[in-house]
This record gives sequence, C-alpha cells and structure tokens, in this order.
Amino acid sequence: MDVNLRKTLAHVAEFYDQRKVGERGALGFRRSSDLKTLADCAGILLRHGIIIPGKTLFLDLGCADGRVNVILSYLVRLSAGIELDDWTLDEYGQLRALLEDELDGLGLPVPPENIRLFNGDSSGEEIYEAIKNETGAGFEDFDLFYTYLVMHEEFAELIRAKGKAGAIFMVYGVDRIIPRYGGLRLLALSPLAGSIAVYRKE
Repeated sequence: MDVNLRKTLAHVAEFYDQRKVGERGALGFRRSSDLKTLADCAGILLRHGIIIPGKTLFLDLGCADGRVNVILSYLVRLSAGIELDDWTLDEYGQLRALLEDELDGLGLPVPPENIRLFNGDSSGEEIYEAIKNETGAGFEDFDLFYTYLVMHEEFAELIRAKGKAGAIFMVYGVDRIIPRYGGLRLLALSPLAGSIAVYRKE
C-alpha cells in the first residue's frame, strides 16, 4: 500500500471515528465500527488476498451511514451496502460531502464513485434483485461480506446458502469468544486487531 493511500485511509478513519456512535445515549442502539481498526488491518487484508484491489466486490450487510463502504471504496471494485433504516442511510450524503471538503483541502483523493447504498432488508430477497439491477452483481457474485456483530448468525447462514465458494465473511465486534458457523471456516488471521473475525466459505 503506497504512502498516499495509507494517509488517505487514516484521515477517512479519523473523520468518521470522531462521529462514532456507541452504546450509550438516545442512539445507543446504533453501533459504529471503529474505522481506525479497519484502516490498520487494510494491509493485512491485501497481503492475504482477502481484498484484491480493483477486483473485489464488497457488501456491507448493515451499512448505517456508509462509513465502512467509504473506507473500503479505495480498495475494491464495488463497495455496496444495505441499510434497513432510511433515516440512518440519509446521513451518508452529508457526511461524504464534509469528508470530500476535508480531503480536497489536504490534497488527498476523495472516495471513488464505486459506492452503491441501498435501503432495504439484508435478510430478504427483494433487495438483492435491486442491487443486481443497478450494479450487475448478484449475491453470489460478491467476494467479501461485512457486518457488525448483529444478526451475524443469520448472515452467516445466508452466505453459506447463497454465497459463492471462497467468499469471505468479516464480523466486527468479536471478543474473547469467536463464533463458529457451519460451512464457513474461521481463518487463522482472526481476530484482526482483536475485533474482527474472518471466515471463508468452504
């Protein structure tokens, strides 16, 4: 990873982590991934072939305001996300505009135009038809799936049943006990940064 990309990812992470939503307060149910953790793990994901620059198709199964999609957009061919709550998804555009202003001011590249976010239910069928109609990629075409530790068992089963062989499932928010899923093999590099479990569909 070149120095400019590393610097860009670090700034994107800092931008969103300053706006991190945790488990307290009125919006405590909205849990945000720590993007610094993801940025720090990017080199590992690249070295292990989890992400192949310009080729990997990425899908966040609960993307909220799209922050994970933004940081991974620099590394993948397509960065798609699904969010059930439209009011949460609505924050994406405003935050992206603020981020782009900051990046422009620093002479750093803005996120690529490969981000596609969808309002819908990740456990349903209809949303995947909408994604395929817009992007050309069906569920079975995605290489890398991501979720916070919410509905992880349901999503693991969905990937086992419909994902392609070799598809990767990343689960953020694991602790001392790392879940296991039928049909998905926990990779030895888990847990990344103590927080991310990485699985491959057999």
